[in-house]
Amino acid sequence: MELLIGLISGAVGGNVAGGVLKNLNQGTLINSISGIVGGGLGGTVLGMMGAGGAAGGLDITSILTQVAGGGIGGGVVLAIVGVVKNMMAK
Repeated sequence: MELLIGLISGAVGGNVAGGVLKNLNQGTLINSISGIVGGGLGGTVLGMMGAGGAAGGLDITSILTQVAGGGIGGGVVLAIVGVVKNMMAK
């Protein structure tokens, strides 16, 4: 369940980052895919570091950690994808 939360928040984070960083915006589909990948990675990395309380729990700390990690991870991966695509276009 925590992975699903991370993936969804990653998709949201990717689209928010695309909206804020107009020059890195890749469109809704690519923003969402990049966000999902980043959300999965961000949530996994935070889980491996022990952040978010008990492993496998659905307490509020675990949920908020997954949302934050997924959103930030989604934004970061979208930024990387956007920068790489812009560099290749030159």
